[in-house]
Amino acid sequence: MKRQNQSSVVEFILLGFSNFPELQEQLFGVFLAVYLVTLMGNAIIIIIICFEQRLHVPMYLFLQNLSVVDVSFSAVIMPEMLVVLTREKTSISFMSCFAQMYFILFFGGTECFLLGTMAYDRFAAICHPLSYPMIMNKRVFMKLVMFSWVSGIMVATVQTTWVFSFPFCGPNEINHISCETPAVLELACADTFLFEIYAFTGTILIVMVPFVLILLSYIRILFAILRMPSATGRQKAFSTCASHLTSVTLFYGTANMTYLQPKSGYSPETKKLMSLSYSLLTPLLNPLIYSFRNSEMKRALMKLWRRRVDIHAF
Repeated sequence: MKRQNQSSVVEFILLGFSNFPELQEQLFGVFLAVYLVTLMGNAIIIIIICFEQRLHVPMYLFLQNLSVVDVSFSAVIMPEMLVVLTREKTSISFMSCFAQMYFILFFGGTECFLLGTMAYDRFAAICHPLSYPMIMNKRVFMKLVMFSWVSGIMVATVQTTWVFSFPFCGPNEINHISCETPAVLELACADTFLFEIYAFTGTILIVMVPFVLILLSYIRILFAILRMPSATGRQKAFSTCASHLTSVTLFYGTANMTYLQPKSGYSPETKKLMSLSYSLLTPLLNPLIYSFRNSEMKRALMKLWRRRVDIHAF
């Protein structure tokens, strides 16, 4: 076999859920439905914010960026996973596996930072409403968005290049739903101790630090909510914060468990479920949690719908 990148492996086999052949068809139907709903929900948000001038403010522009990330994150993982579910074993070339890992890390890393900047934006808006226009002006907004995307590129470039610099001399079966770092790393024919130290440190900085900052932001927000005179306003704000924190905890918690220790003792099936939590559930839930419960977004959606109906009427 030809050597590639100091490796005798030129393709990998994705096993997916091949241990449960009787569930493959049902899983395919469920995941396809979730994928289509995810694409539709996030696409609606992107389109609404694009066409509605009133929503061209930091809060909604952050949401638009989050929807772009979620659509892209799903598109990197889901089509390949659906193919895996239609076969007992699915081969993926060395370079395709490299590309998939790169984009998983790119969009996953970007989302980590983006959720952090969104929490900061809400903290500034609720806790410092008078000075909010100065705190979150257009220049600051652009810097935070650029920081999130560039950080995602840096994380993906360093980690993917390092993982694929290891020799892979066989076996080549990846017992996972995609070419994620921990699953691929298990096949490396070299000492990966230094990389595991980097992964631990990187996860602390990329996942844990934004998560802690988000929690601190929401603690301050909750104190601000408690000072609200209206009981109805407090209840609505608490409901919003609780749903935001649920989504954030699901994403950061499972990503942390996966990447903090790449060669952890979790079973392959547990790792697959954790991966599905942040690659499948989070992109599905984000539009519902952050946008469609928002009155401004609902009004903008109805306005866009009425405009479309009027056009067809003529």
